Amino acid sequence: MDAIRPASPRSGRGLPADQATRGKTACNRLRGSDHFLLHYDPALLTRRAGPWARALCVDLGFGATPHTTLEWARRLRSRRRDLPVLGVEVDPERVARAQPHRDAHTDFRHGGFALPVHRGESVRLIRAFNVLRQYEEEAALPAWDGLCAQLLPGGLLLEGTSDPLGRVWSACVVRRPAEPGPDAVSAGVVVGGGAATGAAAWHLEALVLGVNLRVGFDPEALQTRLPKAFIHRMVPGEPVFGFLAGLKRAAAATRAHAVWGPRSWFAATAAHLAAAGHDVALHGRWLRRGWLVWRRPPVPGTAAGAEDRGRAA
Repeated sequence: MDAIRPASPRSGRGLPADQATRGKTACNRLRGSDHFLLHYDPALLTRRAGPWARALCVDLGFGATPHTTLEWARRLRSRRRDLPVLGVEVDPERVARAQPHRDAHTDFRHGGFALPVHRGESVRLIRAFNVLRQYEEEAALPAWDGLCAQLLPGGLLLEGTSDPLGRVWSACVVRRPAEPGPDAVSAGVVVGGGAATGAAAWHLEALVLGVNLRVGFDPEALQTRLPKAFIHRMVPGEPVFGFLAGLKRAAAATRAHAVWGPRSWFAATAAHLAAAGHDVALHGRWLRRGWLVWRRPPVPGTAAGAEDRGRAA
């Protein structure tokens, strides 16, 4: 596979213009989503063949200090000790402050949605947390297009948001498939025939809602932390609105389980939601950690999403 060349942050086809984030983040804010990645696709982190040998895990928009990137690197390396991690920031002063924290397998570079990837490197995983929240809704899918185009086939984008302390978070799990299927998406258009035109095709594998169950379970709090692609779709008739409404009904119906603690209530809520027809993962370990995984949700703003809205209406 040809090496990916570094590019100007504003040169990518269809990419949103880069904006510096507020940059403020607390230590361990992204611990929940980091541990989710370790369990969701561990094989992605350990692949070494061919272009995967130097394939990076990229933390896009690490903020005013690099500690969330460094925490991520430590957690990821529980799967592979020499996994290369790259922190990327559009603010050059933040990149300069991060340089003393570089090591043999961790680097920090100036860049944006067009990732500053060097010759001979490739990208297996991109984490973009609390980056798109400041953008308009219409920037979300073009950002996914551009970022997925920079992934190796089979690579993963985790794009999401969290509250300031990481107690409630959500993320879209977006895959660049090795073989795009008929439901693959590119440039906001559902692609048929197993091939995409323009930017790389991708699949929205899941929407994950994460809760720190050590501090309780509040179904209402999840709605305010949806990713950018979904948060403006919280209106009747939209699939995500129906899913969150179903979640609240399931939580109300299983509230008696709260007497055994929030983990029991959370797991009972997920089971009730699945029984009502929603495609949610019921892995016991995931539920005990507070991860509600809605599999294959309709992509907002695409033909598939429109069809699902029609059925909901």
